[in-house]
Amino acid sequence: MKILIFGIGGVGGYFGGKLAQTGSNVTMIARRKHLEAINKNGLEVESINGNFKVKPNLVTDELAKVPTPDLVILGVKSWQIQEVANKLKPIISTETMVLPLQNGANNVEKLLEILPKQNVLAGLCHIVSFLEKPGKIKHVSFEPRITFGEIDNSTSERIERLKTVFEKAGITNFNPENIQLEIWKKFLFIATISGLGGLTRVSIDKIRESEYLYDLLLKTAQEIKLVANAKGIPLAEGHLEKAFEIIQNQPAGTTASTQRDIMAGRPSELENFNGFIVKEAEKLGIATPVNKMIYECLLPMEKKARNS
Repeated sequence: MKILIFGIGGVGGYFGGKLAQTGSNVTMIARRKHLEAINKNGLEVESINGNFKVKPNLVTDELAKVPTPDLVILGVKSWQIQEVANKLKPIISTETMVLPLQNGANNVEKLLEILPKQNVLAGLCHIVSFLEKPGKIKHVSFEPRITFGEIDNSTSERIERLKTVFEKAGITNFNPENIQLEIWKKFLFIATISGLGGLTRVSIDKIRESEYLYDLLLKTAQEIKLVANAKGIPLAEGHLEKAFEIIQNQPAGTTASTQRDIMAGRPSELENFNGFIVKEAEKLGIATPVNKMIYECLLPMEKKARNS
């Protein structure tokens, strides 16, 4: 199977590295110094499960050089999906599978605006990893897992083929009965902590220590659940409780990637997290005052980051 990893950050770098390590035909799209370092020395992955280094079949920033892939794994940020999908159109075939793994609740919908339905899968991943320096990915937490499926939750031969590919690479994977629910469960957790983390600029343990801030976290999550339920996603109280168990168990100093982008003045996934909830709620006639407060307070910084 010819696999294209588009975006070699923490997600694409780790999972692409694992696939390349076990002999899959892997092409990676990287840029600038990261591209130079991988081409010169290979991709280094420092992981809590063991370190490794790989040489992909091809690393480039020119899509014209990429052979038509059987599978594209998207390792970019959610706000980059539509731009990337347009770039992919000339090189994919009717058989190519496009699997988004980024955070966000509407990545599939964004892809479907540009790509044929037959090309699009739904997915997410669980991992805490990041680009430590050009040519090196660092995996620091979570047992890495890819969750994926057909967007209509049907069973298919290609899903079974993907399971085989991931298992050969030693990647834990899960094909659930309801992929949309799994996406929203992850979204519930990450959107809850990201916006307030970016606004307060402190780690999750500091938010937990404040009764006021912790209450805002709870209200953020409750509003997300309201929107999900109104959209027909069966997020339940038990899912909210599970998300807060995870929040309670995060080690001191933990921050979310979107929070780190906001704090560093980089473009972030604000629009795809709290902004998405606010805009969907307005369409549905639902009040989401906490998400709106967080979103509106962060929006001027987001606009400044994008303009620069």
